[in-house]
Amino acid sequence: MSRHKSSRRHALAAAAPSQIDFQIVMRAMVLEQPKAAEESPLHLAELPTPVPGAGEIRVRVSACGICHTDLHTVEGDLRLPKLPLVPGHQIVGVVDAVGAGVRQFREGDRVGIPWLYSTCGECAYCRKGLENLCETARFTGYHVDGGYAEATVVRESFADSLPENFLDLEAAPLLCAGIIGYRALCLSNVQPGERLGLYGFGASAHIVIQLARHLGCEVYVFTRTESHRQLAQRLGAAWVGTAHDQPPAELDAAIIFAPAGNLVLDALRVVRKGATVALAGITMSAIPQLDYGLLYHERMLRSVANSTREDARTLLRLAAEIPIRTEVETFPLARANEALLALKHSRVHGAGVLKIF
Repeated sequence: MSRHKSSRRHALAAAAPSQIDFQIVMRAMVLEQPKAAEESPLHLAELPTPVPGAGEIRVRVSACGICHTDLHTVEGDLRLPKLPLVPGHQIVGVVDAVGAGVRQFREGDRVGIPWLYSTCGECAYCRKGLENLCETARFTGYHVDGGYAEATVVRESFADSLPENFLDLEAAPLLCAGIIGYRALCLSNVQPGERLGLYGFGASAHIVIQLARHLGCEVYVFTRTESHRQLAQRLGAAWVGTAHDQPPAELDAAIIFAPAGNLVLDALRVVRKGATVALAGITMSAIPQLDYGLLYHERMLRSVANSTREDARTLLRLAAEIPIRTEVETFPLARANEALLALKHSRVHGAGVLKIF
């Protein structure tokens, strides 16, 4: 593994299509049956290279971020609709083939593919602008094979152009850690200049602190990992401690990234009346019995589910404007099991990213 430093543009973005043609098969890390990360649940295999259908693009993957959702997937914390499965949903690469009718992208374009793979566009949630709650939504690396592979396909309307000022490895964490972090920040109802608490300081939180600081917020970080505390301080945290510590001021909002239900009680204890505590994870251990006094005075507890395409577009624009700086630790594709194990035990610095090409 290696720590990535910004030094050059990814050469593939400028490559001619003939330089990035695929063979008939591709390498991928495949999940046959869920297992604990310690048991190396993924194995390296050769799979047929996917062919884009009408309205789809095929992407040669250069980088894929490693997410806690990937960990929950391979360990069986989520009910899986598909096996075998190629995980991964923070995908960066170059379009190398397009299906019939594609208009938005062409061969050689650099794109990102996030968690949201498709929606129906017709259900009540889609009509209300809540496509993240679509009744028949499908997700990358969950319902369909994802980015722990040399290639993947996606409908062009669910892929995103990426800011030019990000290298491929730097851009990958924006596509879930960044997007879901942005949505969680919005749903926390924190206002410019207010005090925001972040519980857990991994890939998503290290992006959210930069968004919050851009709003002029004071950010209070709760984490038990020393390297994460140091990173939080470097990124401008007003205070850093553990979940059991009392911050020096009452908080106006909090976001919980770590999948530990007991943190809900910790956060409610330190937020003001009328504050919101947002839960950013896709799954969480049981929340302990709650004394109503912690929730009283109109404190709000709410989950954050998936994200919309508008979330993605807004986050990517903000990331370029601020600009966000992602800190990434890279792993080769064949060492995806090692990466997931490091993520499980909070040993990843910033965001973990698989380097495919």
